[in-house]
Amino acid sequence: MGASVMLPIVIAIVSMIMGVKPDKALRAALMIGVGFVGLSLIVNLMNDELGPAAAAMSERFGLTLSVVDIGWPGASPITWSSEIALVAILVAVALNVVMLVLKLTRTVNIDIWNIWHMTFTGAIAYAVTGNYLIGILGVAVHAAVSYKLGDLWAPVMNDYFELDGITVPHGTSAYMAPIACAIDWVIDRIPVINKIDFSADTLQEKVGVLGEPVTIGFILGAGIGFLAGYEVKEALPLGITMSAVMILMPKVVKCIMDGLLPLTERAKTIMNEKFGGEEFHIGLDPAILLGDSQVVTAGLLFIPPSLLIAVLIPGNQVLPFADLATIGFFVAIAVGVHNGNLFRTLFSGTAIMAMTIWIANETIPWLTALGVQTGSIAAGSTIAALDQGGSPLTYLFVQLCTFENVAGLLVIGAIYAVCLLFAVRHSRTRAKALTGTEEEGMTGGPDLELG
Repeated sequence: MGASVMLPIVIAIVSMIMGVKPDKALRAALMIGVGFVGLSLIVNLMNDELGPAAAAMSERFGLTLSVVDIGWPGASPITWSSEIALVAILVAVALNVVMLVLKLTRTVNIDIWNIWHMTFTGAIAYAVTGNYLIGILGVAVHAAVSYKLGDLWAPVMNDYFELDGITVPHGTSAYMAPIACAIDWVIDRIPVINKIDFSADTLQEKVGVLGEPVTIGFILGAGIGFLAGYEVKEALPLGITMSAVMILMPKVVKCIMDGLLPLTERAKTIMNEKFGGEEFHIGLDPAILLGDSQVVTAGLLFIPPSLLIAVLIPGNQVLPFADLATIGFFVAIAVGVHNGNLFRTLFSGTAIMAMTIWIANETIPWLTALGVQTGSIAAGSTIAALDQGGSPLTYLFVQLCTFENVAGLLVIGAIYAVCLLFAVRHSRTRAKALTGTEEEGMTGGPDLELG
């Protein structure tokens, strides 16, 4: 039934179990449903309007990439069609409970829909190896890493996004943000460059109306239209549509946050009573981060560069398409890591999209095998997906099970491991700053002790 129905049901049940009055729980759940319907409308609007513009842009500039990105709208239904999906939700939820009891995580994941990301890893592993148990292990490994990522990003959620008690353990936002932490550390050590701070807010202060979200959305939308070769009568409506996205997205996200308030307040009260004030985080969809204008701006900014990156990567066959309209999901937490600094986000976003496209190109045979296995595509077809198909978590797990490309396993594994170390360091620094303790020094390498 989708996130707009299932998430409110889960929220209502959990809220009443935790002691929220039924009428209050019902209203909160319906507000969340309204919010996700609104998000779906806006995301679909972006797909419908930006998708054709992206295709026209690639055709206009003569891009000859042969495998089209089907994005999360294509990858998620294929994933839910896998045999692994029959038990994936149960495995992911049970593992979350076990990790909470053993105090291995503080993330309480209530976003059932996005378990499809964990399921994808298991489904791909099963399609490639033919071993059902390896597929289940893939779900469990991805789930465990996701819950730890939820813990990792909680300080950023609180500090930058002002989402106290909320975290985002899922999807491209969570697993690609460690790259931003490494790049942030590097930029901090480059004189002059480390002083540059550019954001939609600072632009608004300097240029007035030209820096307001509604104007930025129009400029970026119309600009993409003109790059696609649109005439004025086509480009300007695209600009207006993107203006609407910039204004409506925060309002829709506010519905979700209002709906979550009773549950998060009750959860804090219970945790304080039962666990002596130990802090827990409610794990939610990264869509809530699109309420930040910097995230939406970054998502629009990266549409043309993503196509350019796809052309420049040697041997790449993937044409970014379906996920171009939702690049904001890829860079959302990265924006928070950089405190809304779009200048730094340009560097980290470039690295994020480069790694995503690189991995998505490597996983073409795997995703194609899953599509054929589930009957979603005909034999002989080839498909790719940036969202989840470009996930280092999925790629590394399947490579460890098959050793098809040892060089790729070692290179991507080493890069990602280093980035995770920087992410741990960044999270600790944020947490210390939030609690008022002495902030960790910014000199030297990353904190290597993960215990």
